[in-house]
Amino acid sequence: MPPSASDPEPSASVQAGLAAIRARIAAAEAACGRPAGSVALVAVSKFHSRAAVEAALRAGQRHFGENRVQEAQAKFPALRAAWPELRLHLIGGLQTNKARAAVAIADVIESLDRPALADAIARAAQAEGRLPALLVQVNIGDEAQKSGVGTDEAPRFIADCQARFGDALRGLMCIPPEGRDPVPYFTALARMARVAGLAELSMGMSGDFEAAIGCGASSVRVGSAIFGHRPAGFAPATLAAKAGADE
Repeated sequence: MPPSASDPEPSASVQAGLAAIRARIAAAEAACGRPAGSVALVAVSKFHSRAAVEAALRAGQRHFGENRVQEAQAKFPALRAAWPELRLHLIGGLQTNKARAAVAIADVIESLDRPALADAIARAAQAEGRLPALLVQVNIGDEAQKSGVGTDEAPRFIADCQARFGDALRGLMCIPPEGRDPVPYFTALARMARVAGLAELSMGMSGDFEAAIGCGASSVRVGSAIFGHRPAGFAPATLAAKAGADE
């Protein structure tokens, strides 16, 4: 049972949530003949406090996903100082004017989806002297309301990014259409990665990560089953203030 976002002491509930998800990942790996530990868990901590992330870190979790650069800046610098092996994934749509801040703080940017953003990341990497690992986000269902490069444009865009970023381009990410069987979409993304010679596939969330593992996911993104649901009345400014109060 996922923890409640109102739990005043997150450690026990976060630890239980992590244990349950890790057990399900291990079972899914075994069911499709994959080696134990071959799938990384990215704990999606967006909208949750630094205390909740710290509880996950104490339970051994090291990969975390955030949607907003501003929220990541409010929570992670102090945590990284205490846990230098922490890996921060930016998984939300990224504006070009936030590219430099994203490059400065992230270990992985999973939402590279257009040439203008590729340009901005390249400029930011030169200015910051570092380049995070990159994943191209593919709009695998070609849905008008979703971010990601369309499936027709994806092969060319992926090739352009490989030429530009080299080994920093690690793989692909997708979110399949809600309410549909995700397997055909995961299979299509895996095929696209295979053709491009890319090893990493970020696919699968709380409701479908076992299917994603069966289709070759190298990492899955799980949030509410670990941290609980989005806190009532959440606003980025409120979270930033809360992060400051935790110091």
